[in-house]
Amino acid sequence: MDGYLTVREIAEKWNMSIRNVQNLCSAGKIEGVTKFGQAWVIPETAEKPLDGRVTSGSYRNWRKKPKEQQVSGD
Repeated sequence: MDGYLTVREIAEKWNMSIRNVQNLCSAGKIEGVTKFGQAWVIPETAEKPLDGRVTSGSYRNWRKKPKEQQVSGD
């Protein structure tokens, strides 16, 4: 098909694993992707989606709340 690339070709182009590209396709994160039978086809003009993982570390220890000061009863 003209104008479309396979998952393997996109994986090489974007420097990622084939399985990761398949996961992006099934999650709908790549625009214009279609499935023919069991194979995904991706438009040549499709852009690599942004990595949504948290890398700042701000999620660490999010369950721990700062200690509240004890109020003494009078």
